[in-house]
Amino acid sequence: MQGKPKTLRGMTWKHDRGLAPLLATAKQFCERRPEITIEWEARSLQEFGEGSVQVLADRYDLVVIDHPYMGQVAQDKCFLPLDQHFTPAQLQALEQDSVGQSYRSYFFEGHLWAFPIDAAAQVAGYRADLLQGNGFRVPQTWDEVLDLVKFRRGFVTPALSPLDSLMCFFTLCANLGEPPFSGNDGVVSKETGQQALERLRLLAEHSADGALSANPIAIWEKMSSSDEIAYCPLAFGYSNYARNGYRSKLISFTAIPSSGRGPIGATLGGAGIAISQNCKHRDVALEYALWVTGRECQSTLYVESGGQPASKTAWLDARANEVTNGYFAATFPVLENAWLRPRFSGFEHFQVQALTKVSEFLKTERSSGETLGRLDELYMNGAVTRS
Repeated sequence: MQGKPKTLRGMTWKHDRGLAPLLATAKQFCERRPEITIEWEARSLQEFGEGSVQVLADRYDLVVIDHPYMGQVAQDKCFLPLDQHFTPAQLQALEQDSVGQSYRSYFFEGHLWAFPIDAAAQVAGYRADLLQGNGFRVPQTWDEVLDLVKFRRGFVTPALSPLDSLMCFFTLCANLGEPPFSGNDGVVSKETGQQALERLRLLAEHSADGALSANPIAIWEKMSSSDEIAYCPLAFGYSNYARNGYRSKLISFTAIPSSGRGPIGATLGGAGIAISQNCKHRDVALEYALWVTGRECQSTLYVESGGQPASKTAWLDARANEVTNGYFAATFPVLENAWLRPRFSGFEHFQVQALTKVSEFLKTERSSGETLGRLDELYMNGAVTRS
């Protein structure tokens, strides 16, 4: 006998990686449970990184969320603490199968506020045909990258939208051996911070037109549809562009360049699935969330429908790597050694204000020392104190 109709509304971000697997999993889940309907909507990538979690929790049952908001979530308690709704064995299985710090990124102030559903970090992408055709190999170090930028403007281009420029700055610092916010007296030391900013400026000066407003999707779209950009050293990875037939030109992905310590310190991205405190059908939402983030779904339907799973089983799966031309295996070491941003309440305000400082640095003659000072001032005195 069919039960009373139940509808869940969900919000994710607007790209095949974010939306397609959720539509596919919702369809299969609801086929098994005809009384249930799961409706997914999507918002822009910028809204995903800068939007209000409280507003989303008020409007939707299921929300795909960015981990830097966990401090705000813990303060507002607008989503369910998932650790209170599952057994220790279920949580342990999910944690052990999680890529890198994906699981940990949603755990804050004693509670797990979302399940990792998607794993990502800044990685490097390249057009093998363009590099080889011009006599170059894939850069392994930053010295090799800075040599490659001299070939022609636009040949090397990272994602440098204001938010992505800030993420690149974080990654460059961590890759130099000093993860940001690891001390008590500012964002990062003067030596490391200025070196990272100057490296970022050099990349920006040699990048393609429009790079300073381009997010990762824009960079991967441009690389997969034209021959201007051959190599992107830093942008959040999207396995879709490594799949045959997704776009007219195939992008290969690899580890970020090394500053002498290996491909460490890439800023962790990805997404988690959270359940609103206002959800009227918690039992169904909890069941769907556990299933869609489990290793079986993640390594089959989720990845096959265009998703980028958070499950380690999926990342190491032969079939998943076959359909993505080795994307997961090639970038797995980057994810395992990625840098986790702070998540305290107020960090999201710092992030939104700090991105303008880095963006201004890349567009003006402002010095790296002055810019680093402005970031330190924001961090120590301003944004982090507000909730």
